[in-house]
Parts: sequence; structure tokens; C-alpha cells
Amino acid sequence: MDQQLIEQIVERVLDKLKAAERETKGATRAEELVTEDIRRGRVPVGVSARHVHLRADHFAALFGKEATLTVLRPLKQTGEFASEQQVTLVAPSGKCLGPVRILGPLRKASQVELSLTDCFALGLKRVPPVRPSGDHRDTPGITLVGPVGAVTLDSGVIRANRHIHLHTDQAVAMGLKDKDIVAVRLSGERPGILLDVQVRVAESFRAELHLDTDDANAFGVKTGDTAEVILHKMP
Repeated sequence: MDQQLIEQIVERVLDKLKAAERETKGATRAEELVTEDIRRGRVPVGVSARHVHLRADHFAALFGKEATLTVLRPLKQTGEFASEQQVTLVAPSGKCLGPVRILGPLRKASQVELSLTDCFALGLKRVPPVRPSGDHRDTPGITLVGPVGAVTLDSGVIRANRHIHLHTDQAVAMGLKDKDIVAVRLSGERPGILLDVQVRVAESFRAELHLDTDDANAFGVKTGDTAEVILHKMP
């Protein structure tokens, strides 16, 4: 048989094998992501304590130009992590709160996420609004103090809205899409229903209901518990 023909046949066979492997991997990923719990509308709870996101120049001002954000532990969302670095928050009242952990990776805009209880502890006269992450409209600022410097934010302090992260395959399986608003049933020590929970969908996301410590404590739930989506409406 002609050598060129043999090479062409081998190349075609290899292409088919690679395609089959990709399909198998895709099916495996879908099976791992779309579990029976997901099909039933059940997602794990992730309780989010106060934390800070920083942009690069603010991080350098707080920790030094040669400093790097170092991983303490990975978080459930792909590529996100709790870092070893922490800061102290200083309110206009002069009251302080800390240490407050920085979550990575670095972002385009700095943001501080607090619970209402944290706001009271800081004596904030202007209570931060409930906002999706990244929405800094009409938000107050605060001062951050690190080991080598301080940064004063003019805005970016929020109380994070209730939200569920979903991978695109998980969202399809649950009949949801990005920015849908849902109600969620919690079965903790004080069971009840949470309204106005925003759905966020992306390829990098993994199923997780994010609650601040106030909501989690009110319902008696903790990270790893299960929540159930019971109703959704269009945004």
C-alpha cells in the first residue's frame, strides 16, 4: 500500500479517536456537573463572610510593589481563592474591623462586601446598598489598612445580593438562565424561604448558593448545607 495513503488513513483514524475522546470527556463533565440534586433544583450553600476584592494598584499600595497575592485555600468557583493576605477596615467613624480576608484573583475594581451586622459594628452612617458583585452605583467608600500602606475607596462597599452560581449545563438542567430571579427553600434550624435570589450563569461557575452571614445565621444554615430552588420568574 502507498505510504502516503497509509499516513492519510492513520491520520483519519487518529482524528476519529480524538473526537470520540472529546465527546467522552464532555459527557463525563456533564454527568459530574448535572447531578440528580441539580435536576431536582437542589444546590449547596456557601456562606460568605465579610471579605475584600482588590485591584492591582491597591494591592501594591497595601502590601508593597513586590508582594503577590498568595493562595490560602481554593474556593468552589473556578479560579477563585481565599488568600493569605488580610486588611483592616477603618470607617469614617474611626471604628475598625479586621482582619478581613482578601479573595483572589485580583480584579479590575476594588470591592468590600459586608453584612448588615458588620455595618453596625463599623458605625456606618450610610448603610451600603444590596448589590450584585461589581455594581458600585451609589455605594459608600471605606479605608483599607495593610502592612505597608492604606487605601481609601470612594465607593465599592456593598452588601452582596443573594445569588446562585450555576454552570451553563446546570442552568439548562434546572430550566434557568443568567439573571433569573428565584425563591429558595432552606431547611436549617429555622427553615424558611428566601426571595429575590439572583441566578448567575457562566462556564466557569459551579452550583452554589451564596449567602452572607446574616442570612445564614437567620436560617440556621452553614456551608455545605442544601438549598432548593422552588420558584423562578423572569428578570
